[in-house]
Amino acid sequence: MRQIFTVANKEFYDGLRNRWLLSITIIFAVLSVGLTYFGAAASGTVGLTSLSTTIASLASLAVFLIPLIALLLSYDSFVGEQEGGTLLLLLTYPLSKNQLLLGKFLGQGGIIALATTLGFGSSAILLFMKHHDFAIIETFAYFIGSATLLGLSFTAIAYLISLISSEKSKAAGGALITWFLFALVFDLGLLALLVGTESSLSQTTLTQLMMLNPADVFRLVNLAGLDSSDVNGALAVAINANLSQVQLLSVLLAWIVIPLTIASFVFKNKKL
Repeated sequence: MRQIFTVANKEFYDGLRNRWLLSITIIFAVLSVGLTYFGAAASGTVGLTSLSTTIASLASLAVFLIPLIALLLSYDSFVGEQEGGTLLLLLTYPLSKNQLLLGKFLGQGGIIALATTLGFGSSAILLFMKHHDFAIIETFAYFIGSATLLGLSFTAIAYLISLISSEKSKAAGGALITWFLFALVFDLGLLALLVGTESSLSQTTLTQLMMLNPADVFRLVNLAGLDSSDVNGALAVAINANLSQVQLLSVLLAWIVIPLTIASFVFKNKKL
């Protein structure tokens, strides 16, 4: 365990010295505060909106930004070090491949968690100062926690991409394609399926298909208890599915564990 935390500590403090953390935090803070204040602009009003509308807006923002940031932050974690010759050097220390993998995951996951907390926490503070309702803090804590899990799932996927790529440029391309598929193409495909079947697709089948996308699982986790009028598209059909929060969070956790396990297997058998 000491080796894992040593690697995690190095990765985390390297991230703190990197401009990535500051940039990510500012992006999250500016966009989340903007959505909190201007979320109801489409209805002709400007100002702080309801908690339900705010969470729905922030969830839509998170499914685009968090996966992209996690992938770009982690895609070169292994192939980049292999090209630079530092990966072999690291493995000459009393450090196993699994320890290196988990250490990097914890360190970079900590960066994502910190940026997400500071960025989205600004909206929580803004709403709390307006309404003085501790339910806001509780709701945002749950939202930030699930957003962190979303980021960790795409970090694990990025590690898998990094380990199977032979070049850093190929890993970057794979990361961008992965983001494009999960953030855009998947939901468009579900919507096309709904239209093509004239909405005859059962709610259970649709929900099961959505489990194949961690971004959609994240949205279900946060929007299942909200007013369905804040949701549209394929998500609106699945929003009332008979899945508990525990089940949805378990699926989101599976999207972390399974890619990380596969990445561990690939790394163990990878010739350096």
